[in-house]
Amino acid sequence: MKIKDIRLLKTEEMVKKLDDTHRQLLDLRFKAATKQIKNHREIPQARRDIARIKTEKRERELGIRQG
Repeated sequence: MKIKDIRLLKTEEMVKKLDDTHRQLLDLRFKAATKQIKNHREIPQARRDIARIKTEKRERELGIRQG
């Protein structure tokens, strides 16, 4: 998910997307531990998505807007 897509989300949608991404990361970690994961690059991608969402959420709290 790109940052411009995240910025278009409403706050409630962003919180739901954050929860969904956390669940996805948990599932990916379990799959990796049991050797069932096919694409290992999904784990870092999920972590980056979580970081992007948290960053945008914090920027909204502080009233910071990026161009």
